[in-house]
Amino acid sequence: MKTQAQGKRAARLRRAAETRVRIARDGKRRIVVHRSGRHTYAQLIEGDRVLLSSSTLDKELRAKIKAPHTVDAAREVGTSLAAKIAAADLNANLAFDRSGFKYHGRIKALAEGMRAAGAKF
Repeated sequence: MKTQAQGKRAARLRRAAETRVRIARDGKRRIVVHRSGRHTYAQLIEGDRVLLSSSTLDKELRAKIKAPHTVDAAREVGTSLAAKIAAADLNANLAFDRSGFKYHGRIKALAEGMRAAGAKF
């Protein structure tokens, strides 16, 4: 018998898989987001290769943020990744993959931070 936590995790992974299939079918680069209890991670992926990444573990971001598990920290991760994307001139043909997480809180802040820094998805 599954516990409630196992059921929630399975549902999140199912949603994530459906999203990945949809994005792959469209042939777009994915901005993949993951959040743990303490940190937030974002990567730009094309096919099966990671092109760029940013997280609350990056040295330059650790100096800017007070606590890595906050909405403000997630916004900084988004801003940082958007700057890296712009510098590498990879701003076209992007899709936001929230990995099955709700578009709320840290996930939403990261996306808004990226959009504010000029990323288009």
